[in-house]
Amino acid sequence: MALLELQGICTYYGNIQALKDISLSVNEGEIVTLIGANGAGKTTTLMSICGITAIRSGKILLNGNDISSESPHKIVQMGISQVPEGRRIFPQLTVLENLDMGAFLRDDKENLKKDLDEVFSLFPRLAERRHQQGGTLSGGEQQMLAISRALMARPKVLLLDEPSLGLAPLIVQHIFEIIKHINEERKTTIFLVEQNANMALKIAHKGYVLQNGQIKMADSSEKLLANEDVRKAYLGL
Repeated sequence: MALLELQGICTYYGNIQALKDISLSVNEGEIVTLIGANGAGKTTTLMSICGITAIRSGKILLNGNDISSESPHKIVQMGISQVPEGRRIFPQLTVLENLDMGAFLRDDKENLKKDLDEVFSLFPRLAERRHQQGGTLSGGEQQMLAISRALMARPKVLLLDEPSLGLAPLIVQHIFEIIKHINEERKTTIFLVEQNANMALKIAHKGYVLQNGQIKMADSSEKLLANEDVRKAYLGL
C-alpha cells in the first residue's frame, strides 16, 4: 500500500482549475519526483497535500487514511512536513529557534536533543551558526536550515519544493546528496518537486511529469531519463 496517495485531485483558484484529476502514489522508502515547467501545478500539488490549498474533489490518503479535509497543523502532526519553495525560514530567529519551530507540534520532547544532534551532523555549518540569525545565512545555508526545520517534525513523508532554486551548482549537488542520504540513512520517504529534472530523476526511484495541471507521464526514473520527449522538454538534450 502507498504511504502517500492522491486520487483524482482537482484544485481551483477561483474559477481557474489548477489541478485536473491528479492521481499519484509514493511508497514507503521511495524518493518520488514531480517534474514540469513553471506554472504546471507542481507547487499547487504540494499545497493541496498540506491542506494549505483546499481541494475541490478527490482524496489524499496517508497510510490509507483520508487526510483531505484535515487542517495544515494536523497534517504535520500526522507525519507530512514541507520544505517550501524559496526556503521561507524565519529570518529574525536564530538557527536554533528556527529548528525549535520545526518541532513545535511534537509531544515527544525527550527526543529533541537526539534529533537536533542528527541535523547538525547532517549540516555541520548549521551547528557552527546555531546562534546566528537565519536571515544572515547564505542561500545554501538557508536551504539546509529549511530542510532541517522540516526534519525536526520527524515526518513520515518529506515534501520538497524546488530545493535547487537560486543556488549555485556546487551547492545544488550537495543538497541533492543530502536528500539522498536522508532517504537512505534516515529511511525518510520523499516527494520531490523540482524544475531541475535531470538532478531530480537521478536520485528518484520514480517520477511523474506534470503539464498544465495534468499528469502526462509516469514511470521509473531510469525510463523517464531515457525518454526522448522528456529529454527534449525537460533535460535540454
